[in-house]
Amino acid sequence: MIDGWGRRKLAPLIDGMADRALAVGLSANAMTLIAFGVGLLAAICVAAGYTLLAVPLLLLSRLGDGLDGAIAQRTKATDFGGFLDIVLDFAFYGAIPLAFVLLDPARNGIAGSILLLAFYVNGASFLAYAVMAEKRGAKSTARGEKSLFFTTGLAEAGETLFVFVLACLFPSWFPLIAILFAGVTAYTTLSRIMLAHRDL
Repeated sequence: MIDGWGRRKLAPLIDGMADRALAVGLSANAMTLIAFGVGLLAAICVAAGYTLLAVPLLLLSRLGDGLDGAIAQRTKATDFGGFLDIVLDFAFYGAIPLAFVLLDPARNGIAGSILLLAFYVNGASFLAYAVMAEKRGAKSTARGEKSLFFTTGLAEAGETLFVFVLACLFPSWFPLIAILFAGVTAYTTLSRIMLAHRDL
């Protein structure tokens, strides 16, 4: 929901960084891997109890996730690059709730599992819709140029990042935050199912 606004606000920063990355020979796929690595480091910090240290790593990781697309647009976007980006995005989004479960299984286990289930089903709805839309030749530029058809929703990357940062700042609130965001994610999935019923 806030991704479009965030994209417009960060565009000058990301564009400038993309130009500098290209100047030193950094490819889009390399940036995707770097961003994922930083995201995994954030998850490790959470699991180890260093949740405040995870916050800047989360922000850097998602900045890198936006940067890889900008680099690809300046060179040559590839299907493999798009594939790698979406797979590692989903891996990152699963790693952070898992890290909170590992941090305190007794307190966070149920809520973290519910959030992971919500992410799993939402991801399936996103990818299944993309496949069907591609089959029909549909195009979407709602979030800029993407490697696959991109449906928007209430729970997108910006909202997820906000929730992850909030949980890191207030780790004792994780069960409540996770359950509430699982509900928001489930609403996004239901909205996509209704969209698919209308358009497919």
